[in-house]
Amino acid sequence: MPRGKIPRQPSKAGRQDRVSRPITKPSGAPSKPSVGLGGRTRPVASKKPVAPLKPAVALSGKAKSSGTTKGYNPIAAERISEILKRLDERYPNVTCALHHNSAWELLVATILSAQCTDARVNMVTPVLFEKYPTPEAFAALRPEDLEDDIRSTGFFRNKAKSLVGAARKIVNDFGGEVPRTMDELLTIPGVARKTANVVLGTWYKIADGIVVDTHVLRISRRLELTKNEDPQKIEQDLMQVIPRTRWIDFSHQVIHHGRALCIARKPKCAECPLENICHAADKTWSTVDIHKNAKP
Repeated sequence: MPRGKIPRQPSKAGRQDRVSRPITKPSGAPSKPSVGLGGRTRPVASKKPVAPLKPAVALSGKAKSSGTTKGYNPIAAERISEILKRLDERYPNVTCALHHNSAWELLVATILSAQCTDARVNMVTPVLFEKYPTPEAFAALRPEDLEDDIRSTGFFRNKAKSLVGAARKIVNDFGGEVPRTMDELLTIPGVARKTANVVLGTWYKIADGIVVDTHVLRISRRLELTKNEDPQKIEQDLMQVIPRTRWIDFSHQVIHHGRALCIARKPKCAECPLENICHAADKTWSTVDIHKNAKP
């Protein structure tokens, strides 16, 4: 057999045959239990009571994350009334931010505003309407004739096709006048419910629906007025809880609120007039419970 240590064979009794005994300490000295490990010993840690974990503190130190509070109804009439009251106080007499002097100019500006800021659209439209002042002037163009004029608004090729198509439809089917019903507006190229609601509400003062743009979508979900993500379904949800007499103003106020305070990233919750009745999951500061499902 090669030189070296010969490994010990397991004991037939089922245990190691050389297990150390606890070290004897002088009387009166505190002793620690030990366990034999092949001739060596190690102290056994004494078990201490574990303090209970403290609940996590969210945001400002006053709010806790939770599901929806038991018995809480986000679309209760009293809460809706309070939301509308505070919006009135913060944004009185607001209207559409797109500059226009006619239903046609508003229609054009709204089509251009898709995926573009109102400020940019307001820079483009004065030059555009000076060159082409009427629907008839637009109808006589080819889409490519418009592209350079509206390039800075983005998606300019599709928008140019929509504007020329809308002008031709209005000239040929509606005598050059922008129609004032939802069904007729939806037959115009480039016009969906959002654009139709802008024209009907802002120019004709007809409350046929609620404008659901990116701001209205985000804030309606934060305020738990809807759980849907599709704009058309969100509009239907809002129409069920917002009084019809407030549909037009509500849209304008929420859009202004979305630009000023309730922005997409890092909303300015500490300045918000709705803060203590808003439980949004992505609040940056809160004095109320956070509802994890209240998010854009």
